Amino acid sequence: MLRIRVLASAWVAVAALVYAAAMHAHEIGTSRVAVLFQDGQSYQVEIVTDATALAEKLEASVGASLPANPSAPTLQSLIANFDERFRQRVKLSFDGLAVRPAITYSVEPPIDAASAAAATIRLTGEIPPNARQFTWTFGWTFASYAMTVRRTASENPTTQWLEGGDTSAPFALTSPAPPVDRLHTAWRYLVLGFTHILPYGFDHVLFVLGIYLLSGRARSVLCQVSAFTVAHSITLGLSMYGIVTVSPRVVEPMIAISIAYVAIENIFLSELKSWRIALVFAFGLLHGLGFAGALKELGLPRSEFLTALVTFNVGVEAGQLAVIGTSFLLVGWHYANRVWYRSRIVVPVSAMIACTAVYWTVQRLSFP
Repeated sequence: MLRIRVLASAWVAVAALVYAAAMHAHEIGTSRVAVLFQDGQSYQVEIVTDATALAEKLEASVGASLPANPSAPTLQSLIANFDERFRQRVKLSFDGLAVRPAITYSVEPPIDAASAAAATIRLTGEIPPNARQFTWTFGWTFASYAMTVRRTASENPTTQWLEGGDTSAPFALTSPAPPVDRLHTAWRYLVLGFTHILPYGFDHVLFVLGIYLLSGRARSVLCQVSAFTVAHSITLGLSMYGIVTVSPRVVEPMIAISIAYVAIENIFLSELKSWRIALVFAFGLLHGLGFAGALKELGLPRSEFLTALVTFNVGVEAGQLAVIGTSFLLVGWHYANRVWYRSRIVVPVSAMIACTAVYWTVQRLSFP
């Protein structure tokens, strides 16, 4: 009876994951803030965030709901109409005194089916005379986001990572920028890499599950994961250094196709074949480009570029291992050696993953 309950719980978890994956993919890095002080006299703050998510929060704050499938012009008009309410959770302060900036709103449509409409909000104003410190608060996101600050357009930015609603550390307007804390940078990007897999990287999670499901044997999983890791590390690094550039319009549908292929192959294969490793390597190159796209959205500190890049990649690996470890503990440990394992676990779950991936493929290819 206990094993039946465990098996049922595993099925519920898989079904919930696949359903959530069908609804959302790539939700990390949806907000970022850039602050520029010009000649010590004026400031400009640029907020880039998910327009639909922001509009939903604004509507919810007055007990209303967002219309279904709003267009970019509709979102822009709606957000602009909430100007006073938007200002309530945005605070710019100089020496502890809040200022009221001028604000402009614009919304661009999504570039592909894997992305969201982007709202760009610009706040501008004059720096109070003799001001020494600047602080920032943005309460319209619940996730971590990066805030970069520069005193001149040519200066390397100082980056702070903030949780939604938190007030930034004071930024000195006159003294030199504080040195970058390498350990803090490493930890921050390690966490970001992990969360890009769990809980936000649903498509990458399904691909890793597809790798695991072919065979529960350690050798099979290790060979595939190693090929995948080496491949996506290569393209992640090349892309972040600007050596390789591929449009998301190409990368995102191909990632979906890779998930569908691996899942469908699981239905017809029961043992690891040599071509499977080669294909997983090729698919890993694609997923590395996907990781790079997310990392570019998050931004990398120039002074600690390599540290951030390496630790983000390590975080991704930790997330993948967490997916495999959880799969083993929930299902593989108890049932991998059962005669019915393929018919009751591998084939049905692979079919669910394949259906989700095919849906993604059609959605991403058909996007205008």
